[in-house]
Amino acid sequence: NHFSIKWNDYIWLINKMKKVILHNKQFKLFLDSKEIISKIEDLAIKINTSFYDKCPIFLCVLNGSFLFASELIKRFNYNCEVSFIKLASYKGTQTTGNIKELIGLNEDVKGRNIIVVEDIVDTGNTIFSVIKQLKNHQPKSVEIATLLFKPDAYQKNIPINFPAFSVANHFLVGFGLDYNGLGRNLKDIYIIQENN
Repeated sequence: NHFSIKWNDYIWLINKMKKVILHNKQFKLFLDSKEIISKIEDLAIKINTSFYDKCPIFLCVLNGSFLFASELIKRFNYNCEVSFIKLASYKGTQTTGNIKELIGLNEDVKGRNIIVVEDIVDTGNTIFSVIKQLKNHQPKSVEIATLLFKPDAYQKNIPINFPAFSVANHFLVGFGLDYNGLGRNLKDIYIIQENN
């Protein structure tokens, strides 16, 4: 062989079983892509209704939101702007609670309507940090659109305006969400199997 394979560093899709192995963890199918797209379409209708005349700025939180943002924003039928910001709060399967400073906000958002686009909201630490830093720029409004919302884990009082799914407090991968860098490219969402 011209290269060696480190089995635990690659994704194995067992299509018939709908399972994925990432690093040393096994995940099983949780939400399939058709269900995900259907919910995003429903969410887009609500956002179109609320923002048709407001030319919002979609602020997409990297890295996780990129697939969700792509599907959501292409279904917004009116004028809008798109920008990307970056924070980090995860290592492994647990949130670290350490939120880095907001980077990548190059637009003048003063007096603008902002939709923050997230892949997942659990404790709310990331959203709290984003909104706190955005308020320094004096936007007209800030609302939250997220693919996944974990109400049982949520610790803040900031409204989550546009959740596509409310889910229990489990570790999930796929459709932008990763486990130590792997799994973002999966078209479905998978839930961790604790007993492998």
